[in-house]
Amino acid sequence: MYLMRRKRFGFQQILEVLKAYPQASLHLSRISIFADCGVCPVRWHVQDLIIKPKYLVTFTVGYAQKNNVDAAVKKFSKNFTILLFHYDGRTSEWDEFEWSKRAIHVSIQKQTKWWYAKRFLHPDIVAPYDYIFVWDEDLGVEHFNAEEYIKLVRKYGLEISQPGLEPNNGLTWQMTKRRGHSEVHMLTEEKPGWCNDPHLPPCAAFVEIMAPVFSRDAWRCVWHMIQVYIIIFLCSNYCESFRDCSVATSKNFSLLLQNDLVHGWGLDFALRQCIEPAHKKIGVVDAQWIVHQGVPSLGNQGQAERGRAPWEGVRERCRREWTMFQARMTRAEKAYFEAMGVDPPNSTAH
Repeated sequence: MYLMRRKRFGFQQILEVLKAYPQASLHLSRISIFADCGVCPVRWHVQDLIIKPKYLVTFTVGYAQKNNVDAAVKKFSKNFTILLFHYDGRTSEWDEFEWSKRAIHVSIQKQTKWWYAKRFLHPDIVAPYDYIFVWDEDLGVEHFNAEEYIKLVRKYGLEISQPGLEPNNGLTWQMTKRRGHSEVHMLTEEKPGWCNDPHLPPCAAFVEIMAPVFSRDAWRCVWHMIQVYIIIFLCSNYCESFRDCSVATSKNFSLLLQNDLVHGWGLDFALRQCIEPAHKKIGVVDAQWIVHQGVPSLGNQGQAERGRAPWEGVRERCRREWTMFQARMTRAEKAYFEAMGVDPPNSTAH
């Protein structure tokens, strides 16, 4: 294949090339992109793989959390491809760790893991993997073993899952709280009045977004939920009149796809749309558990405005995105059920 014979090369049509060569993308070693340069060349190293990993784990990282990430990566065997998304632009420093030389590094500054996931984890690219871990950098993994985790996910038929969370650290929802005498749980009782239907989030069919794990099939659906808006550019060179330009054809327009809800808030409540029956196939693995440390390192990459700390602006945007995501999902569900000519089931909006 031409792609594999070249040691280094650059290209602009990033997604199209990767979609055309999903196997070649597994040989990727290092990508660097500058976030403010529009569509930029990508530089990578191609190397032969002796071992074909069965699973993929991604971490969105900054160098300040290097020791934490190092401890986490060491919990994953050679059955896993390691992919680091660098939001601070520092990649070469990671080579102090032996595993870094066999990892994939993607560097675009000041972005979130869902921004990266939409661009680099297209379902066709990650199709060779049975499971995809999309993890944050601030996770304590002393009590976690990835191979044992996979065994339990297979045993209970979970399509979407996460490790249980240590009860006293970083806990937001009762559903994700670790249960000490259980391997896996799929149901909980949240706060009174939160769940009119016990099979709906956040009492069931629910995991959080800091450490989700997806089966191949589940990810193919979830990837499409990561929000995209479309900008259409009309090219006047191909338009002889205003009327010609008002009708988009392959000659007179181009599309720019941009995912605008990059923090993923609200996605956790919508994951159930990808699985049937969701309350039986989405669950929390208690026997392999983690600690969510809640380090606001990515938040500190933001801009300080009007006397507020950078993380405060990021948190405000997260809340706005959640509201927007809920509105979009409500409209999409309504349109779908109207097209099908059926009444919609209960909503999970909170």
